[in-house]
Amino acid sequence: MEFYGTQPGRCRARATEEGNYGVFRDLRQPSRCPAEPGVSRPSDGAGRAGEARPPARQSGLLRSTAVFSAMTLLSRVSGLVRDQVYAHVFGAGAAMDAFFVAFRLPNFMRRLSAEGSFSMAFVPVLAEYRQTRDHAEVKELVDRVAGTLAAALLVVTAAVLLLAPWIARLVAPEFAPEQQRLLADLLRITFPYALFISLASLAGGILNTWRRFAIPALSPVLLNLSMIAAALGLAPLMGGSVLALGWGVLAAGMLQLAFQLPWLARLGLLPRPRWGAAHAGVRRIMTLMVPTLFGSSVVQFNLLFNTWVAAFLAGGSVSWLYYSDRLLEFPLGMFGVAIGTVILPHLSSRHAATDPEGFSRGLDWGFRLCVLIGVPAALGLVVCAQPLIATLFQYGRFDALDARMSAWSLMAQSIAVPAFLLVKVLAPAFYSRQDTRTPVRAAVAAVLVNAACTAVLLGLLLYATDAGRAALDAAGGRIGQALASLQGAHALLALAIAIAGWTNALQLAWLLRRAGVYRRSPGWGRLLVQVAVGAAGLLAVVLWLRGLWPDWDHWAWWERGWRLMALVGGGAVAYAGLLLLLGLRPRHLRA
Repeated sequence: MEFYGTQPGRCRARATEEGNYGVFRDLRQPSRCPAEPGVSRPSDGAGRAGEARPPARQSGLLRSTAVFSAMTLLSRVSGLVRDQVYAHVFGAGAAMDAFFVAFRLPNFMRRLSAEGSFSMAFVPVLAEYRQTRDHAEVKELVDRVAGTLAAALLVVTAAVLLLAPWIARLVAPEFAPEQQRLLADLLRITFPYALFISLASLAGGILNTWRRFAIPALSPVLLNLSMIAAALGLAPLMGGSVLALGWGVLAAGMLQLAFQLPWLARLGLLPRPRWGAAHAGVRRIMTLMVPTLFGSSVVQFNLLFNTWVAAFLAGGSVSWLYYSDRLLEFPLGMFGVAIGTVILPHLSSRHAATDPEGFSRGLDWGFRLCVLIGVPAALGLVVCAQPLIATLFQYGRFDALDARMSAWSLMAQSIAVPAFLLVKVLAPAFYSRQDTRTPVRAAVAAVLVNAACTAVLLGLLLYATDAGRAALDAAGGRIGQALASLQGAHALLALAIAIAGWTNALQLAWLLRRAGVYRRSPGWGRLLVQVAVGAAGLLAVVLWLRGLWPDWDHWAWWERGWRLMALVGGGAVAYAGLLLLLGLRPRHLRA
């Protein structure tokens, strides 16, 4: 936000820095910069009715995205260490399959709240209240939302605790009886995490709306540290039981919520939960949230569906899909979630301020970043899948077969990385306008495509390949038993998710273009040529190095490590160097 007064340069610089980049500034303190009549100035954290808020600059979006990505990098690195501890201590057997299935359910709730339906509905309404209401009305909205959300989650959590054995049989019907009992116990321990992490997501949505991106992005580190402590400290005390990881999950939810509360207090927005189903703002959030429960979380529904199908496949399939999915979280978490989180408050404020030009420019900025990051990330994950899995996980009880199976699913799903990134921008484009129904059409199609592709691909494996027909004959025509004997079938589930991801992204792009709210800025043709040349250079360097080092199974960790750094570093230098040679500069990402 810019202000003009007796010292325009100083006031403008300070206001821009504090309004867009400041992480810890208390917005309740009024600005000392004078303002001319008719020009907006801050009064408190919520704003006053009638004040116009000028658009945040794209440089502010880039800075905020960089801050979020830096904090997320810490989370992803600690998450990588966590997964390495998982692989070393527990391997990829039946117990870990049960844990991953159990954790998928509360983690699904986290994705809905933190990156999906709740945030997409809550942040635009909160941004509008901040734009047009006083601080007391904003505080009441926060209190009512917190109370209503907590009450609803308490009911859901109680139901899951009571029905855990039946839920275990529903989500993993092919598990052995002892494995289902373990799954039920894990569900009872882990599912309360959904309550705490959803409230933590409420806190994160408030902080993000006030452009405090660092704290919510840093809080997942607490989950990873808690899980590492549970695996290395608690599990030995429990005889190596995977139940220790369940207690680590529960502790992590409490820590993530508690970590953000002091920062809400500094904004004067620490919730005092009150029931608010009759509150106008809460009703609007609930109305917006109903379609987004499905529309914004299509990837998570597909993952849940594929986890259910994977339970029918060869032992370890759920774990193989998990480890490959974790590596996808690096580009998606560091950049996709960062861009989506930062751009949603920006687009919401541009829509509330009736600034279609700023809205369109923000979208264009997001699309360019997705292309610049998504294309090399997809290519790198495909050609480096085996070295990545071997270097990061192939130790202890995680053997060469586990590494090969995880690499197959990583390669299959990585082809949709650009699509997954684009959805992180496309979906907020609708939700920021409080249009939560349009994306549902794309989501329905994507879910149906995922289910259809899963059935078709597994059918082709069984009936169109020699291995599949032999497995069917050996199983006496029983499809489930035949699939369970075929290693590698899980990679087809990852491929189905990739196809569904592209279906979702392309439909959202078409619907957005039809809505007429986005106009492509000049320079896209040149950008696509630059990215294509850079990607070709990346592929040439990485494939040459892969030819020099074809077998990664027999090296020590440090030998794998320096070769992996050479692969990743060489490809990144080739890509970035060619972009620079072709004229792309960092300043082009700010405008």
